[in-house]
Amino acid sequence: MKKKTGLFVSLAATAALVLGACGSGGSENSGEEGGMNLLEDGKLTYASSGLYKPFSFEEGGDLQGFDVEIGAAIAEEMGLEPNPVTSPWETIIQSLLGNKFDAVIGSMSITKERAERVAFSDPYYYSGGMIFVPEGSDIQGAEDLEGKRIGVVAQSTYDEAAQEYTDDIKYYNSDVVALKDLTVEGRLDAVITADVVGFEAISSGMAIQEVGEPLWVEQPAFAVRPEDEELLAEMDKALDAIIEDGTYAEISEKYFGRDLLDVDLEGITILE
Repeated sequence: MKKKTGLFVSLAATAALVLGACGSGGSENSGEEGGMNLLEDGKLTYASSGLYKPFSFEEGGDLQGFDVEIGAAIAEEMGLEPNPVTSPWETIIQSLLGNKFDAVIGSMSITKERAERVAFSDPYYYSGGMIFVPEGSDIQGAEDLEGKRIGVVAQSTYDEAAQEYTDDIKYYNSDVVALKDLTVEGRLDAVITADVVGFEAISSGMAIQEVGEPLWVEQPAFAVRPEDEELLAEMDKALDAIIEDGTYAEISEKYFGRDLLDVDLEGITILE
């Protein structure tokens, strides 16, 4: 198992150091959490899209999922009350920079472009970008996507991937809705999304199938404003603690039946 690699730690650390000099935003708080520049003293307010099952989704009026529970565990380890909120994915970075919440804990993968705007923690899971198609499709691999209609979430890493194959892209605010559209004849030829999201849809009975191997492996991480170095350090420390005490593995097993950090990364293309 490789929980962290030099590449991951280097990228996150470099982003935090370089961007830390970009000025400050948000209001200063009084009290012992003041150095972390929290939106509300005593609370960690963290955002996800709420439309990315099984990572974040609403059911029975409650926001739940892997990201939501990891965020709660991080907050509690930091001695804070967890306060999960939702934000549209397309504008989630703008909302973070606009001080609408303290952090994004919403399956945001580290990329060089994003690291120019936010500071990232260590990766908290690994996931493969995968092509999904309707059952019985003649698409056998990425080479067959040329000119096809592909569904993706706008401003996602999958959006960038789809643009390499086609100009015929249909945008969604939810990967789950995009996958459902694969089952409607003539609506989509393929969807590119995270492997675990597609597999969850298949296990729920959706008539879709994966194609080939993952296109790459992503490294989702917590995102904070560049100036919030103390908050980022405390979140990284809390992540290490919940991994060490087994809390992380327990949450991961609950949603996926495995530890999402237990991945052999040798020879795998890492999304940057």
